[in-house]
Amino acid sequence: MKKPQRLRVSDVMSSKVVYIDGMATAKQAAELMRQEKTEALIVSKRDEHDAHGIVVVQDLVRAVILADMDATEVNVFEMMTKPVLPVPASMDIRYVVRLLMRTEMRRAPVEENGELVGVVSLSSLILDELLF
Repeated sequence: MKKPQRLRVSDVMSSKVVYIDGMATAKQAAELMRQEKTEALIVSKRDEHDAHGIVVVQDLVRAVILADMDATEVNVFEMMTKPVLPVPASMDIRYVVRLLMRTEMRRAPVEENGELVGVVSLSSLILDELLF
């Protein structure tokens, strides 16, 4: 039986990167997620020495619904994960899966030549039939 070809992050990532400012509200983040049909937003760096953050649907649920807060009074910077660990586009998918599992993250931004070029997520690997 022939071994399957090794997949790289670039083979399975979504090339859609949607940015949001850390000062935006949870309501604005939810609206942007709906508009862009995405479950993850990359939080923009404040300056060149800063790190990106990420805010996902679960963060909105935790910070607004579970905390019984008003979505207009919670800022993205209060609920995001930062710093977020970007993975190289050339990384073997087995390693990114291990990394995400160990860090208890479900997705990670993908970096190539110092630029964010996409997002890889555990759920899309299965739901989009990318692995098997």
